[in-house]
Amino acid sequence: MRVQLPEPSADEREHSTRVAALIRTEIVAAGGALDFARYMELALYAPGLGYYSAGAAKFGAAGDFVTAPELGFLFARCLAQALVPVLHETSGDILELGPGSGALAAELLLELERAQMLPARYCLLERSADLRARQRETLSARAPHLLERCAWLDAPPAVAWRGVLIANEVIDALPVRLFALRTDGVFARGVTCSDRGAFEWCEIAADAALQNALARSLGAVLQALPRPYCSEICTTLSPWLAAVTQTLERGAAYFIDYGHSRDDYYAPARNRGTLRCHYRHRAHDDPLILPGLQDITAWVDFDALGFAAASSSFSAISLHSQAQFLFANGLERFFAVAHARAGDEASRYRLAQEVKRLTLPGQMGDAFAVMTLAKR
Repeated sequence: MRVQLPEPSADEREHSTRVAALIRTEIVAAGGALDFARYMELALYAPGLGYYSAGAAKFGAAGDFVTAPELGFLFARCLAQALVPVLHETSGDILELGPGSGALAAELLLELERAQMLPARYCLLERSADLRARQRETLSARAPHLLERCAWLDAPPAVAWRGVLIANEVIDALPVRLFALRTDGVFARGVTCSDRGAFEWCEIAADAALQNALARSLGAVLQALPRPYCSEICTTLSPWLAAVTQTLERGAAYFIDYGHSRDDYYAPARNRGTLRCHYRHRAHDDPLILPGLQDITAWVDFDALGFAAASSSFSAISLHSQAQFLFANGLERFFAVAHARAGDEASRYRLAQEVKRLTLPGQMGDAFAVMTLAKR
């Protein structure tokens, strides 16, 4: 997928050079080849340097991509509608993972206030100091009277709690291992350096951990896939889910992301995987350029997420397309009210465009899904 990308500024180039130097050091320490999962982890999360750790704008028109909460308030109002019965039953907290710009937190709190169902606390799990500052700024501007209910966390709660966990476009940014099926075996895809220092792909025989993960996930399908065939697998999904939900003793978790069922994810025709990069609202498939400046994602295997949830003591699991979820939670009503109150034609047009992007096939409506997990 060849895409013409905007030229980074001099400061951005300098930052990317520092990220690349860090990755090269690890490549040397690893003997000349670094597993892609580690490359992705460094490019996204290296302290002070990675894409999500540094201070550049990431969300919205000024960033690299737009999430559903950045489009307007309708997504948050529908999600709040779904949370009301859980909060009523548990009288608990909300924990949001990867809160982005803080837009979802602000609109959720405002809608829950209107529904007279505010959580005891709204916790934002965010390790990036820059993103915390932006989230606080957003909440101070949109819901200043509710800021005192908010608390920022470095890690999931260590003590038992009740309520709702929310993760909107979080799982797609978990580091994934890449694999290649060749006529002579299964290989792990990694990253090495050329003589000039540029990052290049390399392949080494798959280690036991990768082979076991593929065998558990794909079983006989692995042998039936065509050769050559490249894709990815998130080997840390199950332990990650267990870690972020282990102290949730009663309540629900909502995971909203783009993804596929396993059969679609590993379909024979999908022989290049789902790895995508986002830079200045351009999507492309080369994660080896612009380290630290671009987002790197992989679509979610929702069957894998469901299996992980079953292993983490969740008693009920449901999956719906984003469009189904939003319509089931009052989208038509929220739109009608907002449309009637809109002050001009431009505002009504923006509302209509928001609904289209959130629900239409080919937009977020069917590409995104909502998995709801319940405990007790």
